[in-house]
Amino acid sequence: MAETAVKLADITALIEPEATALGFDLVRVALFTIDNDLTLQVMAERPATGQLTIDDCAALSRRISERFDILEQTGQDPLDAAYRLEVSSPGIDRPLTRPKDFANWTGHDARVNLRHAVAAEGASAGRKALTGVLVGMDGDMITIDDRKSGAVRFAFGDVDDAKLLLTDRLLAAAAPLSSDGADEFVEEED
Repeated sequence: MAETAVKLADITALIEPEATALGFDLVRVALFTIDNDLTLQVMAERPATGQLTIDDCAALSRRISERFDILEQTGQDPLDAAYRLEVSSPGIDRPLTRPKDFANWTGHDARVNLRHAVAAEGASAGRKALTGVLVGMDGDMITIDDRKSGAVRFAFGDVDDAKLLLTDRLLAAAAPLSSDGADEFVEEED
């Protein structure tokens, strides 16, 4: 993968119109390797629900595959290595990747890793890893009530990685779109 000149921003620019055409918001595009297998992970959501159904995931997967197949046929393959395409909803303990994610999930517990240590007001030492309740967003500034430091304020641009933490409150707020088939079991014989 090191030799593969992949620009995630360019890949995202190819995927975003496909998601938008289906009425979805793109949450995250990531590229990672596990056991020498390259995976292109795409997370999207319906703006009204923050979720995707299995049929939504399949529709987006088909659009992305068709778009990339056309590019490959014209010699413009965005990935010059074999890869697995994974399309999903962001899930309950979703990543927080956009400013609106921090605003929409105010009041919920999150883990935020920052690029640079930031100190709580009045504290002498800063921290890069914060865990606590999202207090809110004011312009580009996010506030989290960190369990160890108290209220910490930082710029969205300082966020390296962030995600919601699974709590009963979050589970209640992120009720599934459909539970069809959730209680159906299929037994297969070996």
